[in-house]
Amino acid sequence: MLCEKGSRIDNKASFCYTPAGRSVVKAGEKTVLDDSNSFALEYRLRELDGGLHKRFTDCVFALQRILSNYKLIFPEYTDHTELHTITVIQFCNKLIGDQLSRLNRNELYVLLLGCYFHDTGMGITEKDFEAFSRQIDFGDYFEKHPGASMSEQIRDFHNEYSGLFVRKYAELFEFPSKAHLDAVFQISRGHRKTDLMDENSYPAAMAMPDGEKVCLPYLASLVRLADEIDVTAERSPVLLYDLGSISNDLQLLHHKMHRAVRELRIEKDAFTLTVDGNDPVVNDLLCKTVVKMQKTLDICRQAVNGRTPFEITQREVKVCLI
Repeated sequence: MLCEKGSRIDNKASFCYTPAGRSVVKAGEKTVLDDSNSFALEYRLRELDGGLHKRFTDCVFALQRILSNYKLIFPEYTDHTELHTITVIQFCNKLIGDQLSRLNRNELYVLLLGCYFHDTGMGITEKDFEAFSRQIDFGDYFEKHPGASMSEQIRDFHNEYSGLFVRKYAELFEFPSKAHLDAVFQISRGHRKTDLMDENSYPAAMAMPDGEKVCLPYLASLVRLADEIDVTAERSPVLLYDLGSISNDLQLLHHKMHRAVRELRIEKDAFTLTVDGNDPVVNDLLCKTVVKMQKTLDICRQAVNGRTPFEITQREVKVCLI
């Protein structure tokens, strides 16, 4: 299999994602589990502001049930529950790395909530769908997709539905201020499609009531990139999905692709997928997925490295076949 960026094996020491959410440092014959940054964002927020951390954990308790509602509309889709959200947060931890100390308490709070809210639009009610749809700019979508169903519209614009979900139910989640709500709104909708170079929507120094600044391009880019690279077998847990019962051919193919991706290594300069490449049909979808991952990486690098004092160091997506 050869994708746009090719495939090659890199034997450098690297961080690997594992089902337990722990990082693995591999060097030669040694493998050492490292739990030090599994919950780095949460620990850092609690250290800086216990009150904001409490608000965050209260939201998580409510959102766990809400995130599972996507199954009512997309019963055969790969995982979009809190398990996916936890993986997104883990990847954010890895992407941030030693830049963590530069994030202030407000940035930590809105980043964590942005991770949890980013897919809430996948499980909205029909009533909310109708109300939210009146607020979304669909452009020429219906000209290109005449007769698009509710599920199709949600799938293609779920980032916008997620943002509107945050706004409608903001009082239930007790945001500290409108500025915090606005930040989470933009991060949630920014996990796909939106223009991260837009200073109006994604200011590099958004003011908070306490005088601190929030760097929205960086935070939104982290969630977008972390969401994009979540392509391992953990998106199709064997205990949750019986492939024999999935009737939609496209969704079945996506599940098979995820199960073929045995590992994602987050290295300083690249993301490396370790893939079981025995199925040509799966390989074709995987190549398209890798190209999409590279495109997202390029967009996020441009927004972060060009507009903020932070940095995304990875430059390419690589594939190692087994």
